[in-house]
Amino acid sequence: MVGVMRSCLRSLLKLMNSIIGMVGTGMILYSLWMIRLWHQHLDGGGSISQIPWFIYTFLGLGISLCLITCSGHIAAETANGHCLSCYMVFVFLVVLLEAAVTADVFLNRNWEEDFPEDPTGRFEEFKKFVRSNFEMCKWIGSLIVAAQALSILLAMILRALGPDRGGYYDSDDDYTPARLPLLKPPVQQPPYAVDSHFKLKNDVWNTNR
Repeated sequence: MVGVMRSCLRSLLKLMNSIIGMVGTGMILYSLWMIRLWHQHLDGGGSISQIPWFIYTFLGLGISLCLITCSGHIAAETANGHCLSCYMVFVFLVVLLEAAVTADVFLNRNWEEDFPEDPTGRFEEFKKFVRSNFEMCKWIGSLIVAAQALSILLAMILRALGPDRGGYYDSDDDYTPARLPLLKPPVQQPPYAVDSHFKLKNDVWNTNR
């Protein structure tokens, strides 16, 4: 029963982890598209007075999410306590970062001043897109946060169950002969063999005497 539960938890953790990986992959693709447009702008005679922080931040977050996804799949497959702990810490740090940014946006009226100026203009386009599609972005954000929270919860439960010891051998019968000597010590053979024919002659000779 525990083995079935552990297998289900692994599958669910991989599913939630895949959602995080899909988000990271989408962020990487969007960042590469923005980098391409930025280089086209430079080739067209544009100036590079400031670093396009928004593009590189988006790219760094996407790569981080993909790396976390890889570690999550390894942790789910091995069910190792150290791997699961590291995975939970990584996801928790991402959740804290998302919570801090969300709180700054909703509680600080001048939150835009906390970010440097983006020379590419992609940050402004991203804000306009979020505002015009707020309902869809809200549901997508809720799905991502829910997947991250479930990933942490599933990793905690899987860590509490421990690794599956049954996967290292097929059955207990394979180890039965190795345990038999502990129950019944083997009979040690004498270092030499006595010829029964010679022993019989020796007994007859002793009787005749």
